[in-house]
Amino acid sequence: MSNPPMYDNLVPVDRVQHKNTRMKGGVSSLDRLRGLNSLFIAVAEFADASLEYPVVFVRVGQAPEGQRPPIAPLAVFGLKQGSNVFIKDDLWTARYLPAYVRRYPFAMARLSDSGDEMALCLDTGSGAFSETEGEPLFKEDGEASDLLLNAKQFCEDFEREAERTRQACEVLQDLNLLQDMRFEAQLPSGEKLDVDGFMTVNEKALAELPDEKVLELHRNGLLELITMHRLSLRHMSRLAQLYVPPAA
Repeated sequence: MSNPPMYDNLVPVDRVQHKNTRMKGGVSSLDRLRGLNSLFIAVAEFADASLEYPVVFVRVGQAPEGQRPPIAPLAVFGLKQGSNVFIKDDLWTARYLPAYVRRYPFAMARLSDSGDEMALCLDTGSGAFSETEGEPLFKEDGEASDLLLNAKQFCEDFEREAERTRQACEVLQDLNLLQDMRFEAQLPSGEKLDVDGFMTVNEKALAELPDEKVLELHRNGLLELITMHRLSLRHMSRLAQLYVPPAA
């Protein structure tokens, strides 16, 4: 089982193996975000995320032969690899924190690369778990605690929204609405920076859609999502101005 960004070692939660496991309070995940300049967001998050970050689309994973690669939306936190401009003095300065981060150190994960079976997992490398301090994952009778049940519910909701997002992205692909883009930025130091590897909605292709397709996009909520995405791109220049070079 491969580990997604932020995670070190995901293992399935097991009532026997983790019967004495507790989750400590106050363990921050921000150190794991420092080197990440983007993260997945679901379409349900566009309204909040687009007010803070550029929301772009990227190709993800490997496509089977003869098929197009899947795409996913990302919230962008920095224009350079390893740059996250929203962490200052161990604080997250943006008003919205993506659900991807809020579920940490738990996640739903497939038990094998080829299977569909998923299980609630925890990150043993997070530093958030102990057998001596914190809130227990399981009650004395072996049943899941409220903490664990709430974590499982949040992660299941996240997976449902991720699937809804995948379906939305397929519609954008089917309508050929996405195009590769390059953004030219100037950092406060005067350095010029070309940012590429992402996609945005092609305004010309959108304008040329048949009326019935536009109506369909409106009724399924995708037209509003496209508008949020397009408006969010204004934050690219803001990311350039917020960039601070790493200490020598």
